[in-house]
Amino acid sequence: MDKINCEIKYADCGLRAIISGEIDHHTAKPIREKIDSAIYLYRPGVLTIDLCSVGFMDSAGLGLILGRYAKIRDLGGKLYVSDPSPEVEKILRLAGTDKLVTIMRSEVAK
Repeated sequence: MDKINCEIKYADCGLRAIISGEIDHHTAKPIREKIDSAIYLYRPGVLTIDLCSVGFMDSAGLGLILGRYAKIRDLGGKLYVSDPSPEVEKILRLAGTDKLVTIMRSEVAK
């Protein structure tokens, strides 16, 4: 199993999930569980999934993002995806995910 890490930060009614590693069918479940626990605990108005340190993502990653979109939408919140690599962003756009969530770029992104 690949190494994966998901750090959760909460501030100003917003939740940030900073993911590093590879998101596939082996690693998506623990990330999903960690983010969902934080969503239920904090009930944020905004969830940002930071992908700047994700080198690979397959359809399990799309499912992870779209599932969190549904949860945060049901709470009346918004989902943002920040700083995906060009390869990951291509997957997001090809799947039409960018029609549902905003893909952001920060100035400090790699």
